[in-house]
Amino acid sequence: MFDILFQDEDCLVIDKPSGISVLRDRDGSPNVFDIIRLQHPESKLVHRLDKGTSGVLILARTKQFQAFASRQFARREVRKFYVAVISGHIASGRTLTVDLPLNPGRKGRFRVAGLREEIRTRRQGWSIESNSGHPSITRARVFDTGRIRTAVVLQPITGRTHQLRVHMAWIGHAIVGDSLYGTPKSLEQAWPRLLLHNTRVCLASNYTFSSKLPKEFREAVKG
Repeated sequence: MFDILFQDEDCLVIDKPSGISVLRDRDGSPNVFDIIRLQHPESKLVHRLDKGTSGVLILARTKQFQAFASRQFARREVRKFYVAVISGHIASGRTLTVDLPLNPGRKGRFRVAGLREEIRTRRQGWSIESNSGHPSITRARVFDTGRIRTAVVLQPITGRTHQLRVHMAWIGHAIVGDSLYGTPKSLEQAWPRLLLHNTRVCLASNYTFSSKLPKEFREAVKG
């Protein structure tokens, strides 16, 4: 059973582990939603996390809360904060902005709407001039620095599929353990799981849910 972070008559918030899909995969492996509904059959999906991502996952227990939360997500009024361990180092002491529009790629992947060499690096972050793609913005700030890796707090301003993973990879600092967008066999990126954790979600002004950072994140930075 999953660790419950919060529960009331409206919603159920769990600490999703890495390595399990929110919904059923094609191979029929166990998934979060089916397991939760065994004990909480009234549960309704509000948002998703990638299979490899851990942390805060909100489920509605009433149709009213599902509608409320869905509106919040659709209007981009939800504030989400992730911690990721990335390869290499980025500038510390200030918030950086990754402003790179995304397009669907091949085999379920996503890519920046442009060429890597067209990405401009400036003091405030990374951007690209593009007339195509879906606007995608991520804010990043250094949380901890190690010898070959860095822990960063990431705030997705938009909510594109795989946005954080694509943005970090395309600026040259892929998330550790990311086998889809990174090079997981390299020294900097080798890790048994994707080191991306949804640590805090703020829904309107009366709902804030938090999850503690797994110990292995700090171990990965210091390793």
